[in-house]
Amino acid sequence: MRKRTAFIVNPVSGIGRQKKIEKILRDNLDHDRFDYVVRYTERVHHGTDLARQAAEEGCDCVVAVGGDGSVNDVAQGLRGTDVRLGIIPTGSGNGLARSLKLPLTPALAVQVLNQQHELTIDSIAINDRIIAVNAAGVGFDAYIARLMHAAKTRGLAAYTNLILREYASYKNNDYTLTVDGRTLHRNAWLIAVANSQQYGNNLTVAPKAKLDDGLLDITILDRIPPDHLAITVPLAFTKLFELSAHVEMLKAKEIIIEGNRDKWVNIDGEGENIGTTVRLVNLPASVPLYGRDMSTPLRQLKPSIDLIKSNIHIK
Repeated sequence: MRKRTAFIVNPVSGIGRQKKIEKILRDNLDHDRFDYVVRYTERVHHGTDLARQAAEEGCDCVVAVGGDGSVNDVAQGLRGTDVRLGIIPTGSGNGLARSLKLPLTPALAVQVLNQQHELTIDSIAINDRIIAVNAAGVGFDAYIARLMHAAKTRGLAAYTNLILREYASYKNNDYTLTVDGRTLHRNAWLIAVANSQQYGNNLTVAPKAKLDDGLLDITILDRIPPDHLAITVPLAFTKLFELSAHVEMLKAKEIIIEGNRDKWVNIDGEGENIGTTVRLVNLPASVPLYGRDMSTPLRQLKPSIDLIKSNIHIK
């Protein structure tokens, strides 16, 4: 029986790899396995409404076509259901997709869906009302996520420019942390709470994190002095971040963060106003999805010059 599937496309995510998705699906999706529709988001968090609607209509799978924020929107809409999440990563960071070892070429990501390889991963409940599937954080990353929320341009270049512009002026903050019932006081520049290893673009803030271990990976980062950046930043891209003297890493099932002065939280790359107190709890085995069967090679079903152009960003 063919799986009833909805593809939810964010038409403005990332760097535009989603723009030829309908052709990519026609050429690469196994039509003997999937009966599908394509729907496009029209506003912020519209993907949540579309995913919820698809679940109510009896879909077996809902596929997010976009970045981590788009994946989060779809996952929000599927909470409390057994509908499986699929991912075609077309964002600028694609942290969860990279952690799942999904290919970033849309045609090959469709091949992963064809495998129908079933996985179940954890998620993170935030103040009992919203979830993160990849990572959340307070401090500098939340501040940058808030600025990106209002920015007119997306992508790695825009994100990097914001970081460079704001880095020098953003100061540490005093936080009170309750970690599995234990109280800690920290003066920190950033606190990341991760389900996967990375934020995106292989920036690995929690190198020992596992998507299905029932634990939160907490990274507490002091502000890195400018003269230490050349040493510390490469550690984050080589899964050695814990070697930095500016980093403290913990594991827990729950963390309560008090003193979030900005009130904003980075939730899967998107800024949300949550409040000065943020409670994050691991939700084990809460997100069923289609992952990648690493034992099976991927190939395009019907390669075409248009498809090749769309995948290497030639216009």
